[in-house]
Amino acid sequence: MMRLILILLLLLGMAPQAVAQWTPDHLGDGFMMHRVALPDDYSGKVRATVVRKLARDSRRAVVYVHGYNDYFFQTEMANRMVDSCFNFYAVDLRKYGRSLLPGQVRFEVRDLAEYFPEIDSVMTIAVRDGNTSILLMGHSTGGLITSYYMAKGRGDRFPVRGLILNSPFLDMNLSPFLEDVAVPLVSFVSPVLRNIKVSESDGNAYAQSLLRRYHGEWDYNTRWKLEYSPDVYSAWLGAIHKAHVYVQQGTDIRVPILLMYSARSVSGSTWTPDFNDADAVLDVNDIARYGQRLGADVHHLRVHGGLHDLVLSRRPVREALYKAIFRWIHSKIE
Repeated sequence: MMRLILILLLLLGMAPQAVAQWTPDHLGDGFMMHRVALPDDYSGKVRATVVRKLARDSRRAVVYVHGYNDYFFQTEMANRMVDSCFNFYAVDLRKYGRSLLPGQVRFEVRDLAEYFPEIDSVMTIAVRDGNTSILLMGHSTGGLITSYYMAKGRGDRFPVRGLILNSPFLDMNLSPFLEDVAVPLVSFVSPVLRNIKVSESDGNAYAQSLLRRYHGEWDYNTRWKLEYSPDVYSAWLGAIHKAHVYVQQGTDIRVPILLMYSARSVSGSTWTPDFNDADAVLDVNDIARYGQRLGADVHHLRVHGGLHDLVLSRRPVREALYKAIFRWIHSKIE
């Protein structure tokens, strides 16, 4: 059955109107980008953007989904995959990064299933490129989206062989009252009262741990990945809460899962050296607890010194991380 589906997708890919038009991405170094037109949603026109870099003579791929207040810029991660003979694909979701259109509300969503069509699109592109084995990878909110996608069975139509989760957003990192009372209440009213503003942290300590001009090692577009997280809306909170409830009760994702998270969390709005060695966004114990419920084959990887986005940690941490990732791939996928 899977072979028949792959053949049909490849045949569909031969249609002239389905041929992807690739142009050089601003990242350079062989990265190409393609716009994906999506059906209009409640805010009007929307689009997604796929960024690709191909390995030589490979039929294996990694498909990457970024997190909240984020976009794809992690070229070192992509190049590690390409150097290990994986074709690499990333998607900037609607209303994020390269896909953001004038007048749109950043990161607006009412149900995380809204993102499924763009994941379908990048999966289809990967199959049309001849890939017969795909690793799906998600960071933070992208980890929640990809888990939700696989748990809902959407990945069954594609040759997904494994799921790699980089600090997936599987639970709120709030006080018990806010998590147990306030969030469910806002989620309950969100279908009607969609535009209630919910304030985010007023600090930029996490951004300081990443950006080279502060205490980090990276440069990125701060118009697309803001230093200060913007306020979220009740509709967004409702979408997240709905997905949290779904995955926290336990799911049956049938592919092997690599669940990666920092060894510890840090909190606060003012940067200290601890912010360069810990997860400043999520509670790592929540990740471990709820990540175990995603499927029957979950491998935990606690990363000492890891940041929230583990692939942006200090170089010695990254080197150990990539070795562990490829060890898992060789033991579980190949």
